[in-house]
Amino acid sequence: MSTPVEPIKVALLGCGTVGTEVVRLLHEQADDLAARVGAPVELTGIAVRRPNKHRDVPAELLTTDATALVARDDVDVVVEVIGGIEPVRTLLVDALSSGKSVVTANKALLAENGGELFTAADASGADLYFEAAVAGAIPLLRPLRESLAGDRITRVMGIVNGTTNYILSAMDATGAGYAEALEEASRLGYAEADPTADVDGFDAAAKAAILASIAFHTRVTAADVHREGISSVTAADIAAARSLGRTVKLLAICERVTDDAGTESVSVRVHPAMIPRSHPLAGVGGAFNAVFVEADAAGQLMFYGQGAGGAPTASAVLGDLVAVARNRVASGRGPRESAYAELPVRPMGQTGTAYHISLDVADQPGVLTQVAAVFAEHGVSIAAVRQEGRDNEPSASLVVVTHAAPDAALRSTVDKVAGLPVVREVVSVMRVEGEEQ
Repeated sequence: MSTPVEPIKVALLGCGTVGTEVVRLLHEQADDLAARVGAPVELTGIAVRRPNKHRDVPAELLTTDATALVARDDVDVVVEVIGGIEPVRTLLVDALSSGKSVVTANKALLAENGGELFTAADASGADLYFEAAVAGAIPLLRPLRESLAGDRITRVMGIVNGTTNYILSAMDATGAGYAEALEEASRLGYAEADPTADVDGFDAAAKAAILASIAFHTRVTAADVHREGISSVTAADIAAARSLGRTVKLLAICERVTDDAGTESVSVRVHPAMIPRSHPLAGVGGAFNAVFVEADAAGQLMFYGQGAGGAPTASAVLGDLVAVARNRVASGRGPRESAYAELPVRPMGQTGTAYHISLDVADQPGVLTQVAAVFAEHGVSIAAVRQEGRDNEPSASLVVVTHAAPDAALRSTVDKVAGLPVVREVVSVMRVEGEEQ
């Protein structure tokens, strides 16, 4: 007769949209989870701020004292879905330091204090899993950490924020302006009451830092990520992209870069960019996420699916919980932090990008010659030019698409062009990605 296996006991921090789904799945799938893990998985406590708001949860599980819950001797795993930095950082460091495994969906904390969490985990031998922190239900971080551990990843480029992707997709489909598309996203629940973290790129930048850290075995923080949002994207930008066979997406781009001297560095950036409609990411619409990975041996891979929401994110949390619970039962450990490469982060100004520049210029001879001279002066090669006059107006539209050049050189070029007497206005500047330049 087999000896009964002790249950894996779980403390849950937070019971909002994601936490509620975690509780539901733990209850509904209890038998299956026990079979998969090799031991029962029991929820022993839930830390919340307002217990009276959670009438569907057994009252005996609820507590407002998260510190005491994490410190309990009978807790094996701490699952965190609160978000924010403090008090969560302290709670999770304490949990890991005491040997408790941690499953978290907290992208902001990982992007800012991930190194501290990993150090605490390594010191005690505890597991730290965080699949739900990037791209919701999409299995992405585990393939990067484990499946591709024997390969050399060179680039990770993706759409990792559903709110901004919904807005840009709506602008592309309907011709709406940014404000109108944001209002629609808010009405449908795709945008928060305060959408700043999404539309200004903070959410995507935190995810980019996590992706780059894993892909390139280097600690990258949110502060290392060049960040631009989508609030300056106009209907005219979307229309211009369409006329060139492109669409506009907010991209998180992480690259391993080698300079002329053979020195490697990491470039990490978040910004809107035009990509060809033939690119796999161009067809990712609505609030979906997708990440395109390039590796030396594996080649090109794409991960696609629901990037947010209670149930999709809870699915990723439960996947991590099963993994750490199995490790507990088998007295094993999951993958540790891999930051051995310690590559420097390349400043945005030194990163090679290409620009789409729209100018309002005087409709007179020699304008293109003057503009082209400025590009040549800064060592920026022009890939394509389109000039269109306007009926009964003394101005014309001049569009310039460049080849790849250091971003600082491109910025300097645009500044110099803006000062030319023949240039009335720099209407828009947008980067171009996803094709050979």
